[in-house]
Amino acid sequence: MAFFQDPPRLGNQFDDDPMLPSWVARHIGSPEVADELRVLGDTAVEYYAKQLADRPNEPTLTQWDPWGNRVDTIEVSPLWREAQILAARTGMVAAGYEGSHGAKSRTHQFAIVHVLSPSLDVYSCPLAMTDGAARTLLGSGNQELIDRYVPRLTSRDPRVMWTSGQWMTERTGGSDVSQSETIARKDGDQWRLYGTKWFTSATTSEMALTLARPEGNPEGSRGLALFLVELRDANGRLRNIQVNRLKDKLGTRKVPTAELTLDGTPATLVGNASEGVRAITPMLSVTRTWNAVCAVSGMRRALALAGDYARRRKVFGALLVDKPLHVDTLAGIEAEYAGAFCLAFRGVSLLGALEHGGSDADERLARALVPIAKLTTGKQAVAVASEAIESCGGAGYVEDTGLPRMLADAQVLPIWEGTTNVLSLDTLRALGKGGALEAVVAEIEANAASAKDPGLARPAEVARAAVKHAVAWVTEAMSQPERLEAGARRFAMTLGRSLELGLLVGHAQWCLDNGFGPRTAAAARRFVLNGVDLINDASHDDAKLLA
Repeated sequence: MAFFQDPPRLGNQFDDDPMLPSWVARHIGSPEVADELRVLGDTAVEYYAKQLADRPNEPTLTQWDPWGNRVDTIEVSPLWREAQILAARTGMVAAGYEGSHGAKSRTHQFAIVHVLSPSLDVYSCPLAMTDGAARTLLGSGNQELIDRYVPRLTSRDPRVMWTSGQWMTERTGGSDVSQSETIARKDGDQWRLYGTKWFTSATTSEMALTLARPEGNPEGSRGLALFLVELRDANGRLRNIQVNRLKDKLGTRKVPTAELTLDGTPATLVGNASEGVRAITPMLSVTRTWNAVCAVSGMRRALALAGDYARRRKVFGALLVDKPLHVDTLAGIEAEYAGAFCLAFRGVSLLGALEHGGSDADERLARALVPIAKLTTGKQAVAVASEAIESCGGAGYVEDTGLPRMLADAQVLPIWEGTTNVLSLDTLRALGKGGALEAVVAEIEANAASAKDPGLARPAEVARAAVKHAVAWVTEAMSQPERLEAGARRFAMTLGRSLELGLLVGHAQWCLDNGFGPRTAAAARRFVLNGVDLINDASHDDAKLLA
């Protein structure tokens, strides 16, 4: 009889997660939230099946109707249309703003995101930008815009909820927005925008926040202003916006990412007619937090499938799960996930704290931790997805299994909202404001000091030693700009991995003390073996020769 391999299957995506149930118990402490997430864990399984069935469908652009009219209509996949309804009803944005759990509401919200988002074909993209837009408008002081748009952006009613785009990237580049070529001109009482946006994700959203330079403003980032654009008029037609093309991307192919030309597009000034980059700071904090959480949720999905496959795949007379080498490989990436989870969700808790009147210490820690969490987890997500699909052998390379999509989609995470190098420089800038590095050290020390179990002694000491080395290096390198910039990535990654290990140690001790078992402690010990301290001074002359 012919052999057919049983494919990997998902179990409940709350109960099967080795980190989320204990984290929710510790940081929310609500049995009702756990019950809600357990129901959503089954929903994630249901939508994963829909995701596999929807795999061939991608967004399409129709630029002209049969009578020659320019229409620029974008159709999304069937699953994306369902995801829009599900996201609203489950509060994937709304739960963070309803305040049901006070400062813990953000942890509640992102727990929902963590469970559901890997089954929704990166619908997390418009949700992240929607959340960022809501937070930016709330911080703008423009009450008219707050009253008009925030209730829509944070609604649980699919008929009411809007999503928002985020239009910053132009042909001049993404991270360096100071070179923006989009011009804002006054037309009576109305602002109008002119220019090209090279990369606009989720272009089917109802509104967008964008940067433009009011005529007469100086060059550079300080001359930019933040504007709100409603994309369509009452008849559903784009308002002086042309969709030049949809981007042909490596991954996130379900996300309708477009290149747009703005030709007199009506827009509303959000705040001042300058300092627009400063105005989007709240947006970056939110969207980078989404990036980190989606990185860990993607890792979880890859590991869930790889782990189940190991229990179904029999080779050389035994299941993969009984092969010591395979077990060792999976253990290494499970430890990466555990550390990344702690760092991402620590960022979530800081976001919630600061939105509810957090302390100066919270602000100093968040200033460094947000870019560090984004850059560290983004790189981990790609590495974990790669190992996970490799662990499925040839099936992991075949598109119609759905497994390769995990790697292709993960690759956006170290790029969007700042590449690893850009975020490394952001980390240095954050530390330059004072107090942030000390806050990172204090965070690691507090978690390491909480470890009483003898099995956590070495992980705690490794975390302390790595951050101590990082502090010594950056203190010495501050007076040598070339050395400081060249080593910025290794420095930032060391801070990230030290934080991950420290937080993992702290959570492992809590799990041991509260009946959640020794698994998290095992993850801390294994994380040490993966390497934490990446500090070194590579020869800059050699680097120039090689590059």
